[in-house]
Amino acid sequence: MERQEDPGTGESRPRPDEEAHTAAFRDLMSKFPTGVSVVTAVDTKGAPQGATCSSLSSVTLSPPTLLVCLRTGGVTLEAVRETGRFAVNLLHEDAERAAKVFAAPFVDRFAEVPWQTWLPSGLPHLHRDAFACADCRVAAELLIGDHVIVVGTVSHITMSGGMPLMYGMRRFLSWAAPDALGHERLPCTGQQADGVAVRAGLAVPDGD
Repeated sequence: MERQEDPGTGESRPRPDEEAHTAAFRDLMSKFPTGVSVVTAVDTKGAPQGATCSSLSSVTLSPPTLLVCLRTGGVTLEAVRETGRFAVNLLHEDAERAAKVFAAPFVDRFAEVPWQTWLPSGLPHLHRDAFACADCRVAAELLIGDHVIVVGTVSHITMSGGMPLMYGMRRFLSWAAPDALGHERLPCTGQQADGVAVRAGLAVPDGD
């Protein structure tokens, strides 16, 4: 898309038609509800870093691999790149506050929510707000626009009970179990579907 120069600052900025297209795309993706996660890492100084992320997708089962999208220039992405490791914390339905904390510009987000260092990996886990955590090692990354796709090989998974926190239509939602809606609950076979849905989570703002 074409861009134009701001006569006041000399900086390149989106043309009006590009801004309208961006708004339409943001509205489109808000119609696609998705789960909410917090990506956490530790920087080279040993400080925990983290950001809310709904841009999450599985990639392959063998080896277990997932991807997350993190904003360029963010401290979380910087920590992930520095150490080559990160954790994906899947938030449960009562963790809306944690999702907001890690999406807001708090000076110390980890002072706002309970967390612990998971000793096998040394990565921060939001043990009170996440019903599942996946520790990952960076396998690849790809810069696209103002975000970086980070591909991670899953090295360890911890899971507990709970239903996932969802985000769609610009609001947080609770997952309604199929049997609660009068539908038959399908058994979990552990098999991968033919099409892996891409979790394009543009509705939830990045934490960094």
